[in-house]
Order: sequence, then C-alpha cells, then structure tokens
Amino acid sequence: MSDIRHSLLRRDALSAAKEVLYHLDIYFSSQLQSGPLPIVDKGPVELLEEFVFQVPKDRGAQPKRLNSLQELQLLEIMCNYFQEQTKDSVRQIIFSSLFSPQGNKADDSRMSLLGKLVSMAVAVCRIPVLECAASWLQRTPVVYCVRLARALVDDYCCLVPGSVQTLKQIFSASPRFCCQFITSVTALYDLSADDLIPPLDLLEMIVSWIFEDPRLILITFLNTPIAANLPIGFLELTPLIGLIRWCVKAPLAYKRKKKPSLSNGHVSNKVTKDSGAGMDRDSHVLYSKLHLSVLQVLMTLQLHLTEKNLYGRLGLILFDHMVPLVEEINRLADELNPLNASQEIELSLDRLAQALQVAMASGALLCTRDDLRTLCSRLPHNNLLQLVISGPVQQSPHTALPPGFYPHIHTPPLGYGAVPAHPAAHPALPTHPGHTFLSGVTFPFRPIR
Repeated sequence: MSDIRHSLLRRDALSAAKEVLYHLDIYFSSQLQSGPLPIVDKGPVELLEEFVFQVPKDRGAQPKRLNSLQELQLLEIMCNYFQEQTKDSVRQIIFSSLFSPQGNKADDSRMSLLGKLVSMAVAVCRIPVLECAASWLQRTPVVYCVRLARALVDDYCCLVPGSVQTLKQIFSASPRFCCQFITSVTALYDLSADDLIPPLDLLEMIVSWIFEDPRLILITFLNTPIAANLPIGFLELTPLIGLIRWCVKAPLAYKRKKKPSLSNGHVSNKVTKDSGAGMDRDSHVLYSKLHLSVLQVLMTLQLHLTEKNLYGRLGLILFDHMVPLVEEINRLADELNPLNASQEIELSLDRLAQALQVAMASGALLCTRDDLRTLCSRLPHNNLLQLVISGPVQQSPHTALPPGFYPHIHTPPLGYGAVPAHPAAHPALPTHPGHTFLSGVTFPFRPIR
C-alpha cells in the first residue's frame, strides 16, 4: 500500500480519490476470488481516509478541503463507480470500507460524505448505492444510522418544499432501503420532545409506503439469516416498535405540542381555544392509517415466525422496549391531565391495547400475563386495556412457549371493542352469529390500580 500512497500523493485530490477506488477495486476483487469474506485491514482504510475524506496521515499536516464543486465531482465519481461495478460483493466491501465508522477523527467527514452520496443516489435513482446503504444501515450502530436519516430528512423534507416526492419515488426502486430508512427515522423521531415529532411530509410518505404494501416493513426480517439473540445497539430487524411508538404516543405528543403557556399563572382563553384541537385532521388520519397497517402486519407474523422456526424464540417486539413506552405514556398522561386531554389519553391507550393484544397473539411480543399486568398497573384506566391484560387465555399449541405466555389469546366479544381476529385465520370454521353484550352476565372485572 505504501507504493500506491506515494503515487497518489503526486496527483490532485480528485484524481487521487478516483485512483484509490480503482486500486481498492482490484485489491478486494482478488481477495474475493480466494475467499468469501475478505478482511478489511488498516492499509485500505487509511488510504481512503487520506485521499477520499482528506484526513492527513501526518499529525502536523493541515487537513485538505475540497471546494463545493470538487466535492460534487467526487460524489459523481463515487456514484458512477458503484453504478458501473457489476459485482455486488465488491460494491458492498468497498462501501463498507469507505463508510464503516472507525471511531476516529475521520468519522465526521465519513458521515458527511455518506449523507451527501445517498442523497444524490436518491435524486438520480442510483439503486446500487441505495442497496449498499441498506446493508450499511443494517450492520452499523444506531447512533450513526440516525445521522444518515437526519441528513436525508433535512434534504428532502425540510430544505426544499415539495422535494419529498423525489424521496417518495424510491419505494419501487429499493424497498430494502425504504425499510431500513423507516427503521432509522422511527429511532430518530421518538416523539420525546416537540422537535422529535416527525415532519408531516415525512409522515405522509411513510404512511403511503406502508399502506400501499404493509409487507415493506418486514423485508429485512424476511430476507436476513437471524440468530435468536440480536446484537445490542443496532437497528431493530423491523420498524415495528418505532411505528407502534408513533401511533400510541402521537395523540399525547401533539397535545403537548399545543400545550398553552401560562401567563401570570393563568391560561388565556384564546390560547386554550386554539390548542383544544390537539392533533390536526391530516395528522390524525395518517396515524390512524398507520396504526391499521401495523396491526395488519402483526397479524401475519405468526406464520413468518413459524416458517423460520423462531416462534416463541424470537420476539420482534422486545418487552424491554415496551417498558419505556408505557412509562412515557404514563408521564404524558399525568402532564396533560389538567388540560382536559381525556380523549387523547383514551385514544393512546386504545392503540396501546390493540397493539399489545395482536403482538402477543401473533408471537411478536413474548411476555407473561403477570408481566403485562405489572407493566400497565400505573396507567390510567382504559376498558380495552383492562380486557387485554385480564382476559381469558388459551394454552398455546406451540410447545416452544412455556405455560403462562400469551399466544394465542382468545379474542374478547366484539361488544367489548377489542381487535377482531383476522377472518382468514380460520377458513374452515363455520360462521357463528355475532356476540351481543348481555347486561345480566357478570364479567370478572379486575381494576388495574
């Protein structure tokens, strides 16, 4: 590598960047011929940092800076390289060598250039770059994934009005990238603060993608070899927990956003009237559509988990992730209660109950009824949630599940408002008349508190 470095030092910045890609292409292609998994050692990474990211190797040297035109030309060189390289394995190893975080001072330049490269790939529909970015998102710590997500949201949802249509069109070009992008933005926008509520353009785009094809959010899960124990600190296999968080917290988060400020200890009548609407109608409809799509996806998971021999062994929605969600709902409900947010609290808890019921029934969420009762014990009372945590339980036919676990749970009578079972789940059963609520029949009601 030292001979290559000396020859690159004599070139201008753009020629050197193009040349280093050429040399590494040859280097990794030869390695792939001798083994399936080439080792990316220190030499190639140092060449990329010095001649692509302009980070000097010598400590005392001043870092070089490309002007805007040169940076655009460099992005075009990289875009063209990935487009013209026909071997996916070579593309992936070069992309990984370029943009895998190394924990050094070059990471800022690396992440900045990655955001601009993926943004350009979206604009000109460079599918190989998007596919490489999807793989990168899957194997990179989440703290870096959300940086890439924020760069794309800034470019296509914030800076130029209407540009979200360009991002929206990649749905058919690279569904795998769209799935990973959704997972990243749900990790970024967790609704914990007003500035972490997803922009309306972004929300509308994601809902349109998922509503058109709910299976989109399962692409990574369905096409990835999976171990029972997933690595910590990386993106989830699916965006399900993030999307559930959006749907459940949205009514309360939007109400908090319009919370009236106190002036001399009093709330002005004008502010109170303006803030009473909570979520605007467009957002309300979008979150309702998203919630329906998420429930539809959850209902399909039992089949997919069984096919992968993961039913009862892998929870795609971790109980540990539900704990902070319930705590956030409880905190928001306490905070908003004086503002007459009863409708928003009821809607939030209804959605939580529906998501819990369907997730447990499908095997996506593995927990005992006692775990669930303890988790929800501090939440405000909600009839549907009460039914879910104390309703009748049928022993699962799957031996993989220990006694006391939820799947399958009986669906309560429709009169109680729970989510009905999917009609296609039992095609051989005869049709029964609908259940009606009988006032004279007692129900074993056990309050949460």
